[in-house]
Amino acid sequence: MKRGKGMQFVGDSRISATRTSQTPKDYSEYPGRTEAFWPNFLLKEWLVGSVFLVGFLILVMAHPSPLEGVADPNTIGYIPLPDWYFLFLYELLKYNFASGPYILFGILIIPGLAFGALFLAPFLDNGPGRRPPKRPIAVAMMILGLASVSWLTYESASAVDWEQRAEDNKPIPPSSIEIDESHAGYEIYKDSCLNCHGGDLAGGPAGPSLIGTEYDADEIAVIAREGTENGGMPPGMFEGTDEELEQLVEFIVKVNEDNEE
Repeated sequence: MKRGKGMQFVGDSRISATRTSQTPKDYSEYPGRTEAFWPNFLLKEWLVGSVFLVGFLILVMAHPSPLEGVADPNTIGYIPLPDWYFLFLYELLKYNFASGPYILFGILIIPGLAFGALFLAPFLDNGPGRRPPKRPIAVAMMILGLASVSWLTYESASAVDWEQRAEDNKPIPPSSIEIDESHAGYEIYKDSCLNCHGGDLAGGPAGPSLIGTEYDADEIAVIAREGTENGGMPPGMFEGTDEELEQLVEFIVKVNEDNEE
């Protein structure tokens, strides 16, 4: 084969055929304050974002958010609250026009109109100018949105004593009560009493603690069958046999004796 015969050149689409200049375009012909996206505008955005991130980290370290206990589905008196960025929607549902028979206005119509308006703001006000006086519709809608969210969030947060709420719902430390799970009465207790009196007999959302109880073995057996006089425990909660009742009472008494030592 002769030199050069049969040679072909293959183009690579990743390489531009024309060399472009790295000099930013002249934006002086556009109204308002304009500049090149790279690197001028992007560098400023990065610097502003870094300042806010550092400030947020300092705030978190200086004043940590109070934590509550692990979620317990058996707790009927707990009032859940949304995260702080949804408090404004939570507060909106407290008004008469957005709750009760008008709940659809609070959960669908009003938020839908608000977010839809912000979404359409750039299309409703698409003038060439970038200064706020030249974008009255978009600026007014944004200010209204920020003011509404800020006010509703403030109203919702100020109505809650967050420190007291965290104290009331603080995590429960691990129990130091010794439980003999090999005892014959443990399985009976787990099936009949655990939901109300807790896994360590220290009490639960629906029943008092059985540790340090003032009742003796005979009284515990009667209460298991007949309940308490004040109605705190209704009758018929235990439906096992007499032998199972005896094992249950022995288990409760043994746990109390072991934790008195």
